[in-house]
Amino acid sequence: MTVTASRLVIGVDVGGTFTDVFVLDESSSLAKIAKVPTTPEDQSHGLIDGIRACVAELAEVITVVHGTTVATNALLERKGGRTGVITTAGFRDVLEMRRRDRPNTWGLWGTFEPAVARDLRLEVPERTLSDGTVRQPVDPASVKLAALQLLEMGCEAVAIIFINSYANDANERTARQVVEEIWPNESVTVSSEILAEIREYERASTAALNAILQPTVGQYLAALEDELRAGGFAGEVLIVQSNGGVMSVDTARAFPVRTALSGPAAGVIAAAHIGFEAGYPNLVTCDMGGTSFDVSLVTEGRASLSPQTSIGFGMVIRSPMIETITIGAGGGSIARVDASGLLQVGPESAGSKPGPVCYGLGNVHPTVTDANVVLGRINADRPIGGRLDRLDVGAAVSAIREHIADPLELEVIPAADAILKVANAKMASAIRLVSIERGHDPKHFAAMPFGGGGALHAGALIREVGLSHALVPRYPGVTSALGCVIADMRHDHVHTINRMLDELDFSALDAEMVARAADGREVLDRSGVTFEGRIEEFELDMLYLGQTHTVSVSLPVGVNKGTTGIDRVIALAAFEESYRATYGRLLSGIPIRVMNLRTAVIGRRSRFDISLLAPSPVANKEAASRGTRRLHTGDNWVEAQVFDRLSLPSGARILGPAILEQPDATIYVDPGLVGEVDGFGNVLISEKA
Repeated sequence: MTVTASRLVIGVDVGGTFTDVFVLDESSSLAKIAKVPTTPEDQSHGLIDGIRACVAELAEVITVVHGTTVATNALLERKGGRTGVITTAGFRDVLEMRRRDRPNTWGLWGTFEPAVARDLRLEVPERTLSDGTVRQPVDPASVKLAALQLLEMGCEAVAIIFINSYANDANERTARQVVEEIWPNESVTVSSEILAEIREYERASTAALNAILQPTVGQYLAALEDELRAGGFAGEVLIVQSNGGVMSVDTARAFPVRTALSGPAAGVIAAAHIGFEAGYPNLVTCDMGGTSFDVSLVTEGRASLSPQTSIGFGMVIRSPMIETITIGAGGGSIARVDASGLLQVGPESAGSKPGPVCYGLGNVHPTVTDANVVLGRINADRPIGGRLDRLDVGAAVSAIREHIADPLELEVIPAADAILKVANAKMASAIRLVSIERGHDPKHFAAMPFGGGGALHAGALIREVGLSHALVPRYPGVTSALGCVIADMRHDHVHTINRMLDELDFSALDAEMVARAADGREVLDRSGVTFEGRIEEFELDMLYLGQTHTVSVSLPVGVNKGTTGIDRVIALAAFEESYRATYGRLLSGIPIRVMNLRTAVIGRRSRFDISLLAPSPVANKEAASRGTRRLHTGDNWVEAQVFDRLSLPSGARILGPAILEQPDATIYVDPGLVGEVDGFGNVLISEKA
């Protein structure tokens, strides 16, 4: 059955195993979901398949919001465009020098391959000092010669990375004009436009990776738009950024590095919105897909942002992004017995193809999904995603026996249970990293498990970590796709100041903040998107003199009649509040330095009302019952109640052990726990009172 309507907004998240689709009909306030296999050879094919599973006519779609892994995969697999670098004489090897880190912390062994090979990194004479003084203007002839040489060597993209260009970008702008006159495409990256911030290596790495991604991401987005247009789509396509906001396709082509990890970011945005509306503003989000387990912290309804991340060793991206810890503990993570006789789970994954053993597509190594199937927690006759008619339980049993049970001298069922215990322990450790180790008491947070497998492990995680509850959203398997629909448009900018607080010219800072906010509004206006309102947010990166790491200081100011009203008193008070919250005490008598100004301009899109996901008022628990199923828990086989989750009414209480099934995910309510459906259709899992 398809939805036929006139105003459809579609969120699409492409994962390693499945492509998830969430369709919101704005004219009738109805929602529809789909989960289809990802097509790794070309993600757009799976995306179109997912949309067509829900929508009769693409002409009825007004907006497609897309979270993509194209950029992440291209970096991990090193399949981006062939890229050259034009840099300051003497700074050719910044990408290799890095931060004196190494692939293996506790040894001097390991290999490293820079993002751009050394023979493709060319130097030109130019020099800007750290205070912005241009000591040596760039030589246009040298830039042109370098660009021609890179073209002769087959480069598709080029990054211009000059020393200290964050302080003065004049030389980079001149070089860009020269390169663009001869470069055959738009894949020209300028480091000061990507990151106008001190930290030479991080700026060089981010700029180089952006250039590498421009051909790959640009071609993908162009092909996707063409395929959508050919099907009758005439609306707008928006791309999810790593910071949880969205941007236009044109912006994504210019800054593709901002799309890395966009799918997990969308899931956190959805979780924060759902949790806040449901009365749980403090969350640990637990996104368990086919290949990974992504954990993030939400406090007071806001996701935590990090200034940078690494995509594999030596590939640093310094750009605001939702802070996420990722481990190899997805449904497809492979279980094995290592050389020392210990059971390990992940990080290797069976991925989308061939997938778990029970898929019957060629894999012979047991996975977390296989363990859940063998223990009866996943219904072999109703697999999610519509990929298969039935799962092969016998094949999963044989794989666990051969690779786990026999080497450990166990029976199959205890071996399957051990796989889940190891996986749960890894996931619990990741949760502790974002909560306990950062000063947060887990009992004040609820877990929000989502992804195809997250809700199968909810009970184990809240017990092992000590979380208050688990809040399972209405459609856990497509939560990231829902996040695409929810996400606001956002433009971030960072600018290095590098001045002592007592010496800072606050009138100049005020003018800079106003200018950056204006630039952000202009970027939003160019998108053509209609907003319900705009918000400007400002932060300063500050630290005590002599320190290396900064604290982010939110400024309680906004642009009003061309001024922010910022002054030294406001900045000092904000710094002391932030520093005390981070470290517990202040340092007296030490001067304070202001390193960077961060500006975010947010365009509020139409608010998503999660009450649209509420159960039908005529739903009843008896009609939702699907009988019982035998499953293994603890040391026993038990008969567990089985329910059609989407048919349960608000207020329904389900005592564990129980299984709640739906097309996109399965929820397991452990013995001793109870699940209760709230007014928004979420299932709240907690200890039985």
